[in-house]
Amino acid sequence: MSEARLVDLIRSHTARLTVIGQGYVGLPLAVEFARAGFPVTGLDSDAGRVAALRLGHSHSPDLEDQDLIGLVRDGRYEVTSDFSVLERSDVVIICVPTPLRKSKDPDISFVMAAAEAVAARFRPGKVIILESTTYPGTTEELLLPMLEGRGAKAGENLFLAFSPERIDPGNRAFRLRDIPKVVGGVTTACTQMAALLYRQIVAKVLEVSNPTVAELAKLYENVFRNVNIALANEFALMCGRLGVRTREVIDAAATKPFGFLPFYPGPGIGGHCIGIDPFYLAWKMRLNGYEARFIHVADEINQSMPAHVVELLTDALNRRRRCLHGAKILALGVAYKRGVGDIRESPALEVLTRLRDKGAAVSYADPYVPSISLDGVALKSVEVTDGELAAADCVVILTDHPEFDYRRIVEVAPLVVDTRNATWGIPAPAGRVIAL
Repeated sequence: MSEARLVDLIRSHTARLTVIGQGYVGLPLAVEFARAGFPVTGLDSDAGRVAALRLGHSHSPDLEDQDLIGLVRDGRYEVTSDFSVLERSDVVIICVPTPLRKSKDPDISFVMAAAEAVAARFRPGKVIILESTTYPGTTEELLLPMLEGRGAKAGENLFLAFSPERIDPGNRAFRLRDIPKVVGGVTTACTQMAALLYRQIVAKVLEVSNPTVAELAKLYENVFRNVNIALANEFALMCGRLGVRTREVIDAAATKPFGFLPFYPGPGIGGHCIGIDPFYLAWKMRLNGYEARFIHVADEINQSMPAHVVELLTDALNRRRRCLHGAKILALGVAYKRGVGDIRESPALEVLTRLRDKGAAVSYADPYVPSISLDGVALKSVEVTDGELAAADCVVILTDHPEFDYRRIVEVAPLVVDTRNATWGIPAPAGRVIAL
């Protein structure tokens, strides 16, 4: 297929798209292209997920079932586990997980498997874009040689680029179409082709000089957040020793109209990006003889927060002459962030595990997470009633979901440990609320 023909297919929204990986990133992306009129196939190896999506059941907080049902019914979106669909695709976008190994080294096995599947079915005239967050150099050092081994020539019959995903699940203010896309291609023609594709669904696209710049941009975004969250968490420890509310200090600093961006403390970091992605950069730099010190210090601080929360809770109970062992603890929220049901890397799970290990009787409430497993022990979410609140020796707020009535929680619960400053500004008797 000629370059001009491919441009025509993209501009007319008739190019056949396949998005590999239908998780929190791939599904919204596939749906956005389908809404724009492209024929889109979601490709996923999880048979259960494929079956659910075919029935119109969305697992994304940014996509309603009815929206998905309509796209499936109209034939604009289909989902499969059959990789032969790649043979018929004009555009392939890879959105697979990039976790860490226990050693905190990158695990790009999902990217490699997807790339091998794409390369095995390569035909001239394809656009291939990697969106999965990875270490700088992945696109050119791994994907490009794999495709060139199948006869691909970048900028001629292959248009290969990296464009980092920037989806923030549950964010109603900034949806996929509102967030600028960064695109870095292996050649200028590759960049232009990928940028043309994304301009069909996103208002602003920034073209950068190469894939490494785009890969680094994504990593820097999450290193920035990781380090600043660590600073807020360490600042909370200092404020606790000085006997002042962290939230009051940060809010005061945030009145400065320039040179300051507020970050707030919490029980740790979670999710698929902030706590993981920085180590892709740290690993790559270690190979280049440089130690990324800020990344490791930030991780040390953030990883210490669940233990600090347990210590905070233990001290609060002790002041009431109550031992943690045997105490009834009600945790509010186990997702890694407010408004979603994602528990990946959630620090709340570590807090609950530590509390159980110390002999506490733990229960939890989360409107988005009906059940969890702690070291093989199944727990089901309870309803936040006055009875549950009053019966707890301590209520610990681990995720500040908007569904919780914090004023009522403060009124009824005998003791509240607030790790999210969700009760800020709510009057409470002295010693009732302990906050970071």
